[in-house]
Amino acid sequence: MIHVQNLTKIYRSPKKSGIFLKDLFNRTYEENKALKNISFAIGEGELVGFIGPNGAGKTTTMKILAGILYPTSGKVDVLGYKPFDKKIPFLKDIAFVMGQKNQLLWELPPTDSFTLNKEIYEVSDEEYKKTITELIDLLEAKEFLDRPVKTLSLGQRMRAELIAALVHSPKVLFLDEPTIGLDIFAQTTIVNFIREYQKRFKATIMLTSHYMQDVQRLAKRVIMIDHGSIVFDGKLDTLVAKYSAQKIVRVVVTKQLTLNEMQLPTYVKVEYHHPQLSLTIPKDKVEDVIQNILSKIDYVDVTIENEPIEDIVKKKFEE
Repeated sequence: MIHVQNLTKIYRSPKKSGIFLKDLFNRTYEENKALKNISFAIGEGELVGFIGPNGAGKTTTMKILAGILYPTSGKVDVLGYKPFDKKIPFLKDIAFVMGQKNQLLWELPPTDSFTLNKEIYEVSDEEYKKTITELIDLLEAKEFLDRPVKTLSLGQRMRAELIAALVHSPKVLFLDEPTIGLDIFAQTTIVNFIREYQKRFKATIMLTSHYMQDVQRLAKRVIMIDHGSIVFDGKLDTLVAKYSAQKIVRVVVTKQLTLNEMQLPTYVKVEYHHPQLSLTIPKDKVEDVIQNILSKIDYVDVTIENEPIEDIVKKKFEE
């Protein structure tokens, strides 16, 4: 569905010397390589997390794939089309949703934007009714769709944005930070929707997000980009296994403890707020530490967790 080979994008901006005539008649430029010969492929029905720090090249890549930007060099193929040709069959089979951009008509209710998109994408009445009913149901959005967009909360607007973008049932969906700025409840609603939508419609989805838990819940595969270069492309489980060096053991204790009572090795990081005791332990030392401490304290519950996915990704970028 998506094939990218040796994709490069260079932005040129004029240098300013401070001398007006020199800048006007003898202008020089500096180049910024936003993408550096990146290559990857995404198969039909695949949901891939596209992650990296700010300025890494995520949005630039997705804009090129959607035909919004033209690449400096390299080959890009989406659904068998060159995106920047912007052929109508191609545009009818993709959607691009940006969490920080608003496509809805601000003064009108979302339903008016849905109807507009229906006509733009030439969706039949029967297909529109079927699709819109299913989308509204999945996003639990019926109660607010007749109110002006400007009166909706951020979470409600994001749900309406998704419906507007999916009226034509695209085969490829680019989601750029769809949960940015949302509270935990709205995030959960959007994440659950993306999972269910991909399952029902077999769409190919490329997702960027700074909320790594969203990526972890949705994507089995991640592509990591940093300074315009791909630094990892593979299964998320593989990344976790390679870069997760610690486990977090959480213990609920029955009485107040002191550090002396616990007698923990120096390599164990301790956080204790009664009755919660949290121990960060190297993976190969977990069994020994647990056996040692549980024999010395009274407790009611013990859980063992992996490191937060954010910390694991941070280690990879630091490498």
